[in-house]
Amino acid sequence: MSLQKIAVIGECMIELSQKGTEVNRGFGGDTLNTSVYIARQVAPAALSVHYVTALGQDNFSQQMIDAWQAEYVKTDLTQRMENRLPGLYYIETDASGERTFYYWRNEAAARYWLESDQADAICAELAGFDYLYLSGISLAILSPQSREKLLNLLRDCRANGGKVIFDNNYRPRLWASREETQQVYQQMLSCTDIAFLTLDDEDALWGEKPVEEVIARTHAAGVREVVIKRGADSCLVAIQGEAVLDVPAVKLPKEKVIDTTAAGDSFSAGYLAVRLVGGSAEEAAKRGHLTASTVIQYRGAIIPASAMPA
Repeated sequence: MSLQKIAVIGECMIELSQKGTEVNRGFGGDTLNTSVYIARQVAPAALSVHYVTALGQDNFSQQMIDAWQAEYVKTDLTQRMENRLPGLYYIETDASGERTFYYWRNEAAARYWLESDQADAICAELAGFDYLYLSGISLAILSPQSREKLLNLLRDCRANGGKVIFDNNYRPRLWASREETQQVYQQMLSCTDIAFLTLDDEDALWGEKPVEEVIARTHAAGVREVVIKRGADSCLVAIQGEAVLDVPAVKLPKEKVIDTTAAGDSFSAGYLAVRLVGGSAEEAAKRGHLTASTVIQYRGAIIPASAMPA
């Protein structure tokens, strides 16, 4: 198989996580987590992973760049902006491993990546990629004008033979209203080939419906391959014209679940690490579950590389 290219579009932030009185600092963000976990599970000769965002020219930003490059995530399409900084988020984790997030990101550089002098050239390059991946957060942080520019890029990529992958990752606080989100997501799904839908997020955005209706609604919007993520339960993979797959999750003892941060992001990464290099949807879903079940046994968004499943 010849080398393919995937660009993951989004935002990475400074991460502070608290357990008891201990506070640890790291870096994270939904799409960054996914890009790292894809890169860790594919051969670099089969798929190159590029992260698309904007950072500042500060030391934190440089540390991010260095860390991504060490993970074989390419940073050639990451912009460095003057007078901008990365966003920051703080995680509180309770005794069961569930977490609460607090964000400081209103002026983060990533919100402006499509408004720079370099944006047009970057978009022109991205339109030729094999795959573009983004999440609901990638959309939410942008201005309406930048969002429209991004949607046009996705359409251009598909017109050139590329595929678009979307993770719904709905965060109500980042949107003006549920109605706005629904409208944007409909536009997004109309140019999506593979959609990862966390069922809880779908219910929050559209109202609770039977999962069969969720799948049918997403197919009707134009998505061929729909992956329903249901936390610790099995995932469903619905490809148009094929029987729905129900793939069991990896069951862990309760005491092994340390931190569910990046569980969904790492599932998507495991799935794509198999699927984009020719694996079946069932094999991909099994890898997604294995990856997520490993990640939640460690604290923080990015676990040590040595802890990754074989």
